[in-house]
Amino acid sequence: MKKKKASDFPKGEIVIYKAKDGIVKLEVELQEENIWLDAHQIAMLFGVNRPAIVKHINNIYKTEELVEKVTCSILEQVAADGKMRKMNLYNLDMIISVGYRVNSQRATQFRIWATRILKNHLLKGFTLNEQRLKGYHQAKLGELESALRLLKRAIDSKKLLKGEAEGLLKVITDYTNSWILLQKYDEGRLVIRKNILKIGRELEYDNAKDSIAKLKNSLIKKKSATDIFGQERGHGLEAIFGNLKQSFGGKKLYPTLEEQAAHLLYFVIKDHPFVDGNKRIASFLFVNFLAENNQLLRKNGERKINDNALVALALLVAQSHPKEKESMVALVTNLLF
Repeated sequence: MKKKKASDFPKGEIVIYKAKDGIVKLEVELQEENIWLDAHQIAMLFGVNRPAIVKHINNIYKTEELVEKVTCSILEQVAADGKMRKMNLYNLDMIISVGYRVNSQRATQFRIWATRILKNHLLKGFTLNEQRLKGYHQAKLGELESALRLLKRAIDSKKLLKGEAEGLLKVITDYTNSWILLQKYDEGRLVIRKNILKIGRELEYDNAKDSIAKLKNSLIKKKSATDIFGQERGHGLEAIFGNLKQSFGGKKLYPTLEEQAAHLLYFVIKDHPFVDGNKRIASFLFVNFLAENNQLLRKNGERKINDNALVALALLVAQSHPKEKESMVALVTNLLF
């Protein structure tokens, strides 16, 4: 068995499993990518007395289920009387083995949990630690964002790469923006981005009605719509336009172009102001509003949101839950940058 000093073991807290009566939290020893507990801590973990744990440990070694020199380490530490005392620590293999022998309610809960993990591993061929994976993704996302900022600065300064190499790097960074955006959306971390651009042409109800009428005639000629397309339910669209222009305390509720555009798309789809064609009309008004304010295209001439992305957004908004409104709006505003 290995002899270690207390200083050789970094300390930390770890949740081995969550019992029905709460999380069992222990200060553990960390060494060689393993955790180590003494018999008293194992007893606390499974809700029994220390002698029961010592008995099971001895039986495990007696039956050669585990090898003592591999699973046990002797820790030397200063006791209350100032003298050095030796204490046996046992690794995770021993903790699990004891958990399958102890007769207690908490140990039973542990066995149910451990068996489920093992079953999932056998069926799937792998086991995921969702908490660690989430932390890993967030850390990597931060690294990706930092790298992206460096790459963009290199491109903007025109000092790093030229010609085709610069173009390739631009493509990579553009796609990286999409990856970061999707990651943040999945994690619910998207926030509404506000640009300094002011609205040039305001949303006007009468102009919108005229534009919808022209769209309707065009679609009917193509046999892509019927006469009920664009028929307003009461004053539904007019109410939406009024809502988008609201102010509170002298300040507009939706002051930026991106916010108004995103909310226009969302409200027309979700509030169903028309008998038929709400998603198509919402998308049309959204694109028209951006075009009137010269914000439909990027500086390189590309559409900020192409046809496929617009269709996907409209369907996503239509299928979203009302409580996801802020996430939907945040997604649209981020895409407009």
